[in-house]
Amino acid sequence: MKRHATAIWKGALGDGTGAITTQSGALSDHGYSFKARFEDESGKSGTNPEELLAAAHAGCFAMQLSHFLAENGTPADELKATSVVNVEQVAAGFEIKQSAITLEAKVPGIDKAKFDELAEQAKTGCPVSKALGAITVTLDAKLV
Repeated sequence: MKRHATAIWKGALGDGTGAITTQSGALSDHGYSFKARFEDESGKSGTNPEELLAAAHAGCFAMQLSHFLAENGTPADELKATSVVNVEQVAAGFEIKQSAITLEAKVPGIDKAKFDELAEQAKTGCPVSKALGAITVTLDAKLV
């Protein structure tokens, strides 16, 4: 299975603009820029690679955990996973340092210890977490 996306960039880094298109069409010529990536803390001026990485990580983690919970005989009613990807300026430019996952889970019939065990397995076992092996991945998981 292969998935693809295309990014087109025009201009210099600081004043250029780009557009991202995904295979599914979920993003179609969706704009991004230096400002959207590094200056706009509100996150409303366009997407950026870190936001897309955060979406991929949260989605992958939730799917992996849902599988483990179902195998355990305790399928989730709802998993709300959020990933915050941290990019920092360093001497050589910028680096992604961390993906912090928070989870609010409605899982009837599971005890806290088993839930924590399965959530940790999903954190380390989902394909996106594995791909992010060069950064710190944290998890704050709560049953609600």
